[in-house]
Amino acid sequence: MYENYDVKQEMKKDWWLIGIILLIWIFTFVVFGRLPDKIPMHWNISGQVDSFGPKQDVFILPSIITGVYFLMVFVPLIDPKKANYGKFAGAYRVIRAVLIIILSAVYLAATFSALGYKVNIDRLGNAIIPVMLIVFGSYMGKIQHNYFVGIRTPWTLADEEVWNKTHQMGGKVWLIAGIVGVFALLFTGTWVGILMFVLLVAAVIVPVVYSYVIFRNK
Repeated sequence: MYENYDVKQEMKKDWWLIGIILLIWIFTFVVFGRLPDKIPMHWNISGQVDSFGPKQDVFILPSIITGVYFLMVFVPLIDPKKANYGKFAGAYRVIRAVLIIILSAVYLAATFSALGYKVNIDRLGNAIIPVMLIVFGSYMGKIQHNYFVGIRTPWTLADEEVWNKTHQMGGKVWLIAGIVGVFALLFTGTWVGILMFVLLVAAVIVPVVYSYVIFRNK
């Protein structure tokens, strides 16, 4: 039997995730005074800093992390397909948690880099992509028809059967892309970052094209 989607219950089950967000904010205020006036804000594909900003920008990512969490918790309330969220509540929690953890890892790596610690940002970025593909791919087939989460194309939104078939196939594509990405991590070089980008693009485009094809075939 499917559970009902309830914001209070979801936040209770996310107590540890909310704890991570609170720790991120505490960490931010603690290290703020130690940051230089200019901090790195962007890295190129080779892992080199190519953009700096004022140290006040250190609050940007914690704000984004907090906003993303509450958006994902509350957005089902305004979805016309709200009832379907209970059918994949467990998968939705995993997706929510992984996204927050990934953003938190990026933030911590960038902040430690600003504090002068040696952080291999390009390796971290390359590792995040296959992890994301594998986790999201594992749960994609469980995502039920809705307007905010999943592969949202005009054709999946218009037809629930197309939605289900697209997410089943898309999950397999993301898993395969993620596994290929994991093996690529055994190597080094700029080409690894390029491959990760190609895998990510392919994982997005292939399900979109597939959804159109099966919709037309119907």
